[in-house]
Order: sequence, then structure tokens, then C-alpha cells
Amino acid sequence: MSAASQSDTAAREKAAAARVAPTVLVLMGVSGSGKSTVAQELHRVLGWPFQEGDDLHPSANVEKMRSGQPLNDQDRLPWLQAVARWIDRQLAAHQPGIITCSNLKRAYREITIGSRRGVTLVYLKGDKPMIQGRMLNRVHRYMPPSLLDSQFDTLEEPVDDEHAITVLVHGSIAETVIKLLTQLAESGG
Repeated sequence: MSAASQSDTAAREKAAAARVAPTVLVLMGVSGSGKSTVAQELHRVLGWPFQEGDDLHPSANVEKMRSGQPLNDQDRLPWLQAVARWIDRQLAAHQPGIITCSNLKRAYREITIGSRRGVTLVYLKGDKPMIQGRMLNRVHRYMPPSLLDSQFDTLEEPVDDEHAITVLVHGSIAETVIKLLTQLAESGG
């Protein structure tokens, strides 16, 4: 990317970010959709606290995934509750924030977000072949590409009454972040 292009991207990010109202952003999507990378960029641009949701998994979950076994609902419950506690702490402190959580099922989103005010669900959406390509070209601490099928099998995309902001993740990270910031500003979230 040229210096002029980088400068233009930075200016577009800054302009979009200036219009985003404080909220707790919950970035959801299958593994490989870019949750962590987009969240880190949002943290850089917005300056809001960021929590990597993967770090809240109990060690038994990490070992299970590392061994190539998908998590079930019972496995996920303590993790989802930990994500919800982080969100509640941000809300109680009247602080914005950014957290990643696959939140693949509506029932999971009921735990992490439910009827909480001041929380915005962001769905990073991508098709399986594109995400599979990303996963094959990255190294993750414990999430092997072999579990991607189970992620898509489990995925229940957000529906209208969940008021999610959906961003297609087929472009560059910078493009994804600018699209997201623009949608957040337009939505008032």
C-alpha cells in the first residue's frame, strides 16, 4: 500500500470513528472470520478497551478444541458466562469496549447479550471457501481448520430482532473496519 493510500485509509477510519457512539461491541462469527484482527484494529482506531474472548475459555475447552473436538453447549456455557461478565463490567463502569465471541447460536447470544442496553452485536460474515482459505494460511493457538465445518454447522445467523450489524469480510481488514465503522455511525451504535 502506498503512503498516499495509507494516509487516505487512516483519514477515512478517523472520520468514520469520530461518528461512532460509545457502546460495547461484540464481534461474532465463525473461526477465521477475522474477529480478533478486526477487534484489534477497532481498538487501535477507537481506543476502547479490548478483550479477546478466546482468552476467557476454560482450559478444558482449549484442550478439547486443540485435540480437534468441537465444543458442545455444555462446554461453552462457562465461557459464554465469562464473556457476559466482561460485558456487564464495561456497562457498569459506563465504558465502551470491544470483545470477540463466536456467539454461533441465538441461545448463546441470549447469554452474552440478551436484553442488555448499550451492546452492539457485529456479525463478521464470510463464505466457507474464503474463510477456509484464511484458516489454512494462519496459525491459531488451538483452533484447527478441521473444526471449521462444525462452526458452520452450528452457526445461526442473527435475525432482524437481534439488530446486528453485518459486515461481509471478503475485502481487506482496512476495508472491513471502515465499512463497520460507517455502519456503526449510521446506526447510532
